[in-house]
Amino acid sequence: MAHRHLGRAACAALTALGTLVLTGLPGAAAVEPPAPAPAPSSAETLGADRPSATVLRALQRDLRLTGAQAKARLVNEAEAGTRAGRLQNVLGKRFAGAWVHGTTSADLTVATTDAADVSAITAGGAKAAVVKNAMGDLEAAKTKLDATAGRALDTPVRYVDVRTNRVTVQATSSAAADTLVATAGIDRGLVDVKVSEDRPRPLYDVRGGDAYYIDEQARCSVGFSVTKGDQQGFASAGHCGKAGARTTGFNKIAQGTFQASVFPGQDMSWVGVNSEWTATSAVKGEGDLNVQVAGSVQALVGAAVCRSGSTTGWHCGTIEQHNTSVSYAEGVIDGVTRTTVCAEPGDSGGSYISGTQAQGVTSGGSGDCKSGGVTFYQPVNPLLSAFGLTLRTAPAQSGMPAPEDTRTSGWAAGQVYAVGARVTYDGVTYQCVQAHQAQGVWQPRLTPALWQRL
Repeated sequence: MAHRHLGRAACAALTALGTLVLTGLPGAAAVEPPAPAPAPSSAETLGADRPSATVLRALQRDLRLTGAQAKARLVNEAEAGTRAGRLQNVLGKRFAGAWVHGTTSADLTVATTDAADVSAITAGGAKAAVVKNAMGDLEAAKTKLDATAGRALDTPVRYVDVRTNRVTVQATSSAAADTLVATAGIDRGLVDVKVSEDRPRPLYDVRGGDAYYIDEQARCSVGFSVTKGDQQGFASAGHCGKAGARTTGFNKIAQGTFQASVFPGQDMSWVGVNSEWTATSAVKGEGDLNVQVAGSVQALVGAAVCRSGSTTGWHCGTIEQHNTSVSYAEGVIDGVTRTTVCAEPGDSGGSYISGTQAQGVTSGGSGDCKSGGVTFYQPVNPLLSAFGLTLRTAPAQSGMPAPEDTRTSGWAAGQVYAVGARVTYDGVTYQCVQAHQAQGVWQPRLTPALWQRL
């Protein structure tokens, strides 16, 4: 092959039960209206309280968890995402990152550049870290490094590490990293250097994780099923094929055509399938069992994530950094997420999923599934937004469209929203707290896990 690309706790509602004694004439008793139902927790909204057995088994195996720990971790990570998003909106430019940690991700840390924010962060359910560098400053420094590095393979990976409050440069030598930092004009105090011989590469080799073949030559893996209007299809990696390339499925039956593809720059594509194929909400899990996709809420750094691919199957690990830049021989890829999940050639384009939430499609990495490795995925929300696609999700997430009145502005099912985005829904303003593509049942007034009323 020409390339190697790697295709909180849960809120339990307690209902007080009492005995109503009516006195006087039977018709004279006044019955009070029932109390409004409590808002669903983040875990309930995102389906983290109902994980599939396939996800749980893989988390136990790869992260060395008990069944109870795996269940608790998914719930805790869902709840932490909402708290972190709300605090990010409060902190604004002082925000310096958020991450979960601990065996069950029970601890959420939110970083700020101002010690005056500590009480607000603590009140928001997180531990506070006061650091020197704001996220915006670190991202600006990384942008300069990216522009300077270009396709240089001696400094192939650059990312903002929220846990160290630095920009990390992975380089084949300290000298190469020092040259890059000096040429970019970056304060050396902002940068950590990681020396490694690993060189990420593309791994070439409609259910997420299934194999498909491109022009009867290369093999990649399906990411997630999508739709665009009446056209069904699937998302995958951009390096797997160019627009117009034809595909056959895992069974070698004619399948579809690449509708759009971007690589390098980003690593995203989508294939429109013919009438013999039906897009589903399933991702292939361990033992050929299906894992259902419920949405695309972006998980935090430190969260567990699992990957499905046609070469190595189902493996799990953790999210290490978002918004990473990688230099492949073919060019620079920006905005990918770095993980500890292994992968091998042919896994390219395959699905990354956190609980029930789609995260991205496999881009590249180093190592293998025998000795371990590092992989990168193209986040799914930018892919959906760029191509105007709608993620195919389980039936529970369908229906209930936005009300068609003049008091709804800026919210629509299928739209991708970033943290901080504001919309008006039924005359009320809400602010997004977790990046996601809106599902039909995820209207702002019903999903405090995703939207905060202002």
